[in-house]
Amino acid sequence: MIEVLHFDKDVIVCIKPFGILSQGDSSGAPNLPDILKKQTNSYYVEVVHRLDRPVTGVMVFPRNKKAAGILMEDMKNGRFQKEYLAVVKGKPKEKEGIFKDYLYKDAKNCKSFVVKTLRKGAKEAVLEYKLIDTAIIDGEECSLVKIRLHTGRTHQIRVQFSSRGMPLLGDGKYGSHFDCPIALQSHLIGFIHPKYKKEMVFTCPMQTSFPWNKFKNIED
Repeated sequence: MIEVLHFDKDVIVCIKPFGILSQGDSSGAPNLPDILKKQTNSYYVEVVHRLDRPVTGVMVFPRNKKAAGILMEDMKNGRFQKEYLAVVKGKPKEKEGIFKDYLYKDAKNCKSFVVKTLRKGAKEAVLEYKLIDTAIIDGEECSLVKIRLHTGRTHQIRVQFSSRGMPLLGDGKYGSHFDCPIALQSHLIGFIHPKYKKEMVFTCPMQTSFPWNKFKNIED
């Protein structure tokens, strides 16, 4: 059963579980739109943003074409507020900062890379972060960071931190040796309701499993 935070004629806001696709693909594996259609008796559930399969957190889905068009346009023009929590190996040099890179997506291997110079297919990726807490995990210093995305590139957070020697814990694809699910969650999403035009903000509580339990809960 998917945890639904908000439900009306135009949108569904829910918490995506670990291991569920945020959009259907050729594998036929369970995906959120199909699950939500059945769970909420909805005829139409569209995708306007995505989370990687190993990532959990809050997401919004429109329930009709008009709402989908409005939300897609808002997403495209940066009118969505998206914040994430992540646990990374190491510690950022500054308590707060901005990462700006050009990312190139290798579609064949489903992996992205930071490139030093602009090249065909590369896209700018921008995020800002804030250091929340640090802890020693298995003898290594690790950090809990809050991240606000300004762009939405494939594996953006994972790639930008890994390229600076701070892979997300559990992210073997980008250099982590920790045996745990990828330590990344969509913590907050904010948007303007497509019909009522009021601002709506939803949050997902910080996880309590390893390695999140090594840090002070941000809600405390």
